[in-house]
Amino acid sequence: MMSKNAPCWCGSGKKYKHCHEKWDDTINVLKLQGKIVPGHDLIKSEEDMHWIKKAAKINNEVLDLVQEKIHAGMTTEEIDQLVYDYTTSHGGIPACLGYMGFPKSCCTSINNEICHGIPDSKVVLKEGDIVNVDCTTIVHRHYADASRMFCIGEVSPEAKKLVDVTKECLQIGIDAVRPWGHFGDIGAAIQEHAHKHGYSVVTDFCGHGVGNAFHEDPYVHHVGIKNTGMVIAPGMVFTIEPMINEGVSTLYIDKKNNWTAYTSDGKLSAQWEHTLYVTEKGVEIIAY
Repeated sequence: MMSKNAPCWCGSGKKYKHCHEKWDDTINVLKLQGKIVPGHDLIKSEEDMHWIKKAAKINNEVLDLVQEKIHAGMTTEEIDQLVYDYTTSHGGIPACLGYMGFPKSCCTSINNEICHGIPDSKVVLKEGDIVNVDCTTIVHRHYADASRMFCIGEVSPEAKKLVDVTKECLQIGIDAVRPWGHFGDIGAAIQEHAHKHGYSVVTDFCGHGVGNAFHEDPYVHHVGIKNTGMVIAPGMVFTIEPMINEGVSTLYIDKKNNWTAYTSDGKLSAQWEHTLYVTEKGVEIIAY
């Protein structure tokens, strides 16, 4: 039992009774009710949030730059160079570069590539393509992660609808986040919206905790059942990043590079990703 007047475990420097005592009381009640609850290690301190938001600022600016520059005739290697140059010149580190052997600073996934597409000087964007650019930035050992979809020139109505509905799935997932709710609420909302439009939800990949590391607990699934899963507690930081397929949800991994995931039926896939911070009052989108 922690003393009420002791410094809080979160590192804020405040007395426990003025900081996380009520948080712990709520967690303990939920635990007695049989709920899955986060540990203190998943709760970000004020200092953590200072640096995570610094990383998010650079990450958002990088994706803004890509949005400004991306065009038909551009190679995905040129996108990667933009990401690397901007990130490093503004005091950040591209988290993807060298991560588990990944060779580039961002992922560029085109059309039927679900995720983890590797930028390449031989891959040229063309009119009608849809492409996801996924960036993660490190500042002072803290991480922020986001991705956006881009339509290259005039795309087909089918491609445009998939991109739009996937963005709606992300927003609907965010709208399902509430302090002391459940992670299952997020997946339930996303899958309902995707299925309503005749699309499938990729289950091989999911969102994740982020901030003090690239990937942390918990997993954030994009399918689920309401009122199930870990409790969403104030202080948590995680991504929601639904990958929505035009056809079936199954995939295969490129055997040549062991990274890029493709739809098994060759149909289109889209993804949007934000990093979120849960507060006592709701949720804050910090990387987008």
